[in-house]
Amino acid sequence: MLSFLDKIPYSILIVFSIIMLLLPFRPMPHVLEKLIMLKNGTLNRPIDIFDLFFHTAPLILLIIKFFRDYLNR
Repeated sequence: MLSFLDKIPYSILIVFSIIMLLLPFRPMPHVLEKLIMLKNGTLNRPIDIFDLFFHTAPLILLIIKFFRDYLNR
């Protein structure tokens, strides 16, 4: 099911994860803004929840790929 992750090199996932975590560069990255909203309990609009997922999706894929490779050795 997740065999497509085996075809994606780590370098691409790492670069893409960093870029998505830092976008937009100004005034504040969305991930940081959404995590603050989550901490304050104000992350309740569907667009905000989607935005948090969208910006963290490459990081989640990177973590899954790492654990898949680690467990298959």
